[in-house]
Amino acid sequence: MKHLVIAGGGFAGVWAALGAARQRERLGGAASDLAITLVSRDPWLTIRPRLYEASLDNTRVPLDDVLGPAGVERIEAEVSGIDTAGQTITIGSGGNFRSLPYDRLILAAGSHTSRPALVGAEHALGVDNFAEASALQRHVESLTSWRELDDVTRFSAVVVGAGFTGIEVATTMVARLRAVTGRQLSVALVERDSSVAPGVNLRARAYIEKALAALGIVVYAGRTVMAIRSDGVVLDGGEWMPAATTIWTGGFRASHLTSLLRVERDESGRLPVDGFLRVRGVRAVYAAGDVARALADTAHVAPMSCQYAIPMGETAGLNAVADLSSAALQPFAPAPYVTCLDLGEAGALFTEGWERDVKLTGYWAATMKRTINRELIYPPVGVLDNLPSVRPAA
Repeated sequence: MKHLVIAGGGFAGVWAALGAARQRERLGGAASDLAITLVSRDPWLTIRPRLYEASLDNTRVPLDDVLGPAGVERIEAEVSGIDTAGQTITIGSGGNFRSLPYDRLILAAGSHTSRPALVGAEHALGVDNFAEASALQRHVESLTSWRELDDVTRFSAVVVGAGFTGIEVATTMVARLRAVTGRQLSVALVERDSSVAPGVNLRARAYIEKALAALGIVVYAGRTVMAIRSDGVVLDGGEWMPAATTIWTGGFRASHLTSLLRVERDESGRLPVDGFLRVRGVRAVYAAGDVARALADTAHVAPMSCQYAIPMGETAGLNAVADLSSAALQPFAPAPYVTCLDLGEAGALFTEGWERDVKLTGYWAATMKRTINRELIYPPVGVLDNLPSVRPAA
């Protein structure tokens, strides 16, 4: 038997498994001796783009419900080593480790929020994974019992980082705090760049700034958090901001597993890949999702997002199987770039293209956001026939 191993159970890993399963079915006899195994640290696909929401209901999908019908084996374990010469990975849990051989490996281990070494960093909450988002939910629900703090501090929040994640956290936090207190209280955004949403065009930024102002969110642009306490943060220059809730959203970095491959990575820790998502300079290894520095077109690197993790995963999965079956590989060719930003009670903003041209705002953009978050990015569950379609070989 040949063995395809996928390291990671996020969007890229799950869609790699589904793409590989469909390709195995399509190629028939040429791939009949192929086993597909996905290694993940837990039994869930977490719908990470929804973790900023007030409710975490239905934000985790059981992996077995997705992978089982596709004939993909799941192993619950951590990946701790990669031996590219011997074509094995080391996996284990609870101190028990073993070697797992592969004929092709797809590294799809995702990314994490990168927090600087900051005084009091342990006081910052986050929405990077389900555990962090659950902790934030419990924290907000417990604020009414914090009698040792005054009301202004208890029901104020500081969100660090005014990229898309930070903006979505801040705009939804307004309603979350109101639900706890019954009144409007303070939410602030701190961004070290000179403006919120760095990288968007002037029209999109103006719409975002108008939405933030309408919600009463105060923006501290061009500022840096120097220290965090349980009752607030210290900005550069010594300015004190009282808040019982500080949420860190800035900076993403690829999984540390990328450092196990002896190739030069980019500033975010991502691996260089070719147009078929093979890791350059490493035999028999593909990369997909946030660990891969892939070109979305001739001029732009794919951002770290599920919008690219999903097609990257599917492409890597079908190519790994084709590679093992001497079939033609397919180039990574994602759909045109779009963004959809949740602005809480101020609606949403939908843009197209790298210039972030505004296409929808308000109610209709919010409807689009809900459709994306609650339908389009969910994997098929239960039946093999719902697996993603694989483009025919060129």
